[in-house]
Amino acid sequence: MLKYDSRDIRFKQPFGAVKTGETVRIVFPVTQTVNVTGVALIYRGARDGRVELKYAFTEAGHNVFRAEFRLETPGIYYYRFEIYRGGETLYAGRSDDDGKAVVGEWLKEWQLTVYERDFTTAEWLKGKIIYHIFPDRFKRLEDGKRPEYGHFKRWSDELTIFDPDGVYRANDFYGGNIKGIISELDYIRSLGVGAIYLSPIFESHSNHRYDTGDYMKIDPLFGTEAEFKKLIKEADRRGIGIILDGVFNHTGADSLYFNKFGNYPGVGAYQSPDSPYYDWYTFTEYPDVYDCWWGVTVVPTVKRDCAAFQKFIAGKGGVIEKWTSMGVKGWRLDVADELSSNFIEQIRKKVKSMGDIALIGEVWEDASTKISYGEKRRYLFGDELDGTMNYPFRTAILNLIKDRNGSQFVNSVMSIAENYPKDALYSSMSLLGTHDTVRIMTALGDEHNMRSKSERLLYRMGAEEYLGAKRKLKLASAIQYFLPGLPTIYYGDEIGMQGFEDPINRRPFARGYEDTDLKSHYEYLGKIHAEFTEDFSVRSEPGKLILTRGKYTLKVDLNDYSYTIK
Repeated sequence: MLKYDSRDIRFKQPFGAVKTGETVRIVFPVTQTVNVTGVALIYRGARDGRVELKYAFTEAGHNVFRAEFRLETPGIYYYRFEIYRGGETLYAGRSDDDGKAVVGEWLKEWQLTVYERDFTTAEWLKGKIIYHIFPDRFKRLEDGKRPEYGHFKRWSDELTIFDPDGVYRANDFYGGNIKGIISELDYIRSLGVGAIYLSPIFESHSNHRYDTGDYMKIDPLFGTEAEFKKLIKEADRRGIGIILDGVFNHTGADSLYFNKFGNYPGVGAYQSPDSPYYDWYTFTEYPDVYDCWWGVTVVPTVKRDCAAFQKFIAGKGGVIEKWTSMGVKGWRLDVADELSSNFIEQIRKKVKSMGDIALIGEVWEDASTKISYGEKRRYLFGDELDGTMNYPFRTAILNLIKDRNGSQFVNSVMSIAENYPKDALYSSMSLLGTHDTVRIMTALGDEHNMRSKSERLLYRMGAEEYLGAKRKLKLASAIQYFLPGLPTIYYGDEIGMQGFEDPINRRPFARGYEDTDLKSHYEYLGKIHAEFTEDFSVRSEPGKLILTRGKYTLKVDLNDYSYTIK
């Protein structure tokens, strides 16, 4: 009866999200025998309204109705159709997760994302591949430095997953440093990489450094400001930009600002209500009961509306200004869902005032419809993020490998592609693994029922399981690179590193044990990705999946995980 498909530009132009004031063209064919007298598009969201479609012509047994309209207020809109024949009204919506119209009751509506017409994203990052480094574990060049607290290990030593008392303190250090990264820039570039995303580098007392001690200092075990400036210069010489991790939802308890253990000069919030930092935090029973991230007391949270902290981060002479002025070309916002919209807007204004700087947020779901703290987030409407960490694509790839359901994969990918502004989609990290996920090689291996973390720490794949997982990883990474966005490699995934949940997924880079065949595969993907255009398509056939980017086509046989790229 109906032919309308929101993902087909014959029926809706432009594809997907639209700018404020941009003309949306709708073509709505209805089977001629239905004897339709009128059609209307009903929308709701930031504004509610209706658009009357006019009869245009009859073609191939269908009466074709058309309309053009514009929306001037950014936000998320939902729309459906009403079809009139005589005194009867038929309702048209989506029956499934695809974009096709059907007639019925209580159907899903289509989503239309409307964003600010002047929304732009960082030009330098477009079309790039990102390499994600966990600083303590990538490479160390001996410089005689040792951690002030915790345990220093040899590169070949196994991880600590808990201390003798059963508590994990993240205080085992391998000493990966700036000098080590500089020494491997040519290696990183060989993968086709154009950006390095560094997990936190600021002074802290854990190996992950998400418990910031001093935002204005590089952790001394990692290096010096002079070395960091050299890293920026040497990376830039190879066409690589540096992206820093902005951990602005919480600080360390052991920090200049909270100073729970008295390791810093001055008076922290924990030590006295007269501290200049006292109003940054929320105390329930002073000083030992306070708000902290997910109940972890070593990372007290900062009030979401704390103007003093926000000025310290995004104001004149603040944290972002200091490091960006050195040549940092992007920021990734940790737990963006925890930050207020006002704060993210301030951060965006600051970074964009300093040049062509990228701003990416850690969001695990569809960022266009995300709700946190009872607030409908405005990440992608033009005033906040350039893009996100596109975890929905990762989920879609893993589900595809597991279930071999090509149509479900297409719907999952196209849903994000429809909902995100194009520039935001292509400015989002397309990833398979991060410091927060099971290593992709392990995720693609056999299922194991290992109840203890100690068992998971010691587990290594046998040859047969490894080869099977590697075959799937080659396919998964090929798909990852063909999807729109910024393909992101978590350090070591390109050489076959294994590991379950953190900290097991954060082992030192396994130099001397590289899977050179897998590395060559990533080098090849890097070379062809450099030739990709933004033209993207994906479709499924029984047992098959076909993706295209520019002149390249990826054909996947889901029956045996084989593929060809031509």
